[in-house]
Amino acid sequence: MLKPEEQLRIILKGVHTLVSEEELLTKLKKSFDTNEPLTIKLGLDPSAPDIHLGHAVVLRKMKQMQDLGHRVIIIIGDFTGKIGDPTGKAKGRVALTDEQVKENAKTYCEQIFKVLDKEKTEVRSNSEWLSKLNFEDVIRLAATTTVARILERDDFQKRYQNQTPIGIHEFFYPLMQAYDSIELKADIELGGTDQTFNILMGRTLQKTLDQEQQIAMFMPILEGLDGVEKMSKSLGNYIGVSEPAEVMFKKVMEVPDELIIKYFELTTDEHPDVIEKIKEELKDGVNPRDVKLRLAKIITSLYHTPEDVEKAIAYFEVAFGKKEIPDEIPELLIEIDKDTIADIILQLIEMDYVKSKSEFIRLVKQNGVQLNGEKLVIDDLDKVIICNDVMKIGKKRFVKFIK
Repeated sequence: MLKPEEQLRIILKGVHTLVSEEELLTKLKKSFDTNEPLTIKLGLDPSAPDIHLGHAVVLRKMKQMQDLGHRVIIIIGDFTGKIGDPTGKAKGRVALTDEQVKENAKTYCEQIFKVLDKEKTEVRSNSEWLSKLNFEDVIRLAATTTVARILERDDFQKRYQNQTPIGIHEFFYPLMQAYDSIELKADIELGGTDQTFNILMGRTLQKTLDQEQQIAMFMPILEGLDGVEKMSKSLGNYIGVSEPAEVMFKKVMEVPDELIIKYFELTTDEHPDVIEKIKEELKDGVNPRDVKLRLAKIITSLYHTPEDVEKAIAYFEVAFGKKEIPDEIPELLIEIDKDTIADIILQLIEMDYVKSKSEFIRLVKQNGVQLNGEKLVIDDLDKVIICNDVMKIGKKRFVKFIK
């Protein structure tokens, strides 16, 4: 096990806020002296199971602490998920059904083990303990805080001021998340900055019940490929952890230059010393594209085999370097009775090649779509597609049609 001071350096990499650094160092020293790992907690509300690099920021931090020898516990909020986290919501969430929670939780687990070591990760469901509380237990839990404290949350405050209904059950969400920390005797709880209130509630409840307080660790929000908005699938500025290697590699190369260091800090496991050297290289005038190539290789390697990474690099160099049609490109199966370009636009939208029919037509008008190396025009939308035709959409996307 590394010395506490070195562990602290690694743990602090990329962290937005920590409550508190002094307490964390004390815990690390105790862990080092007793050879007892710290218990690290991350709660996941299984409401949106598709994970992208933005979601994986906290998972990567968990992985770093896992590699340092600490105990990592993922809490699947199957019980709290039935209420729904009201964080950032202008109105109450619709509760998930048991079936939705189970299906989302299964999908979550499949994806989180692309980051965490499955053999060293405990996955627990908070229904294990929350479902066993009787009404007297719930009343005692509610007595640990006040309505004024709960209304300090921005979302509740705004809804109250706007006379938007707030269900009493929603007040229990942060208390239930806090109770998870009591049950696990958590030393550290992680979350995004949007989870500040909920995680600090865990510290408050632990103190109230005479338990050593957990460290509250908040990771920053990761901007997407547009460099402005929070990474989001709905905005199309995301990099999914389950995307093919060539897609992931190409997308990382689209990261804005000003976010290169942030992506190194939040989406990789690189040591702080390595990142400091990269900062110096960029200051000294190294081409950001060369640094991004390293970043793309590192990130893609975290989620794919070495063979797939090498194929992704070769694909990128051919497709976007030499401007040739690459040998290995994604294939799209088209139905025999839908064989014109106009017929397959919907499939291209479903596969995320374009966002809409209007965008595809706009690209055609701007000479941004090619079929077998020939630019398409609007009159070509009735052109019949044959097996092995290759379409290039925009500057970076290729698809081969098969029947």
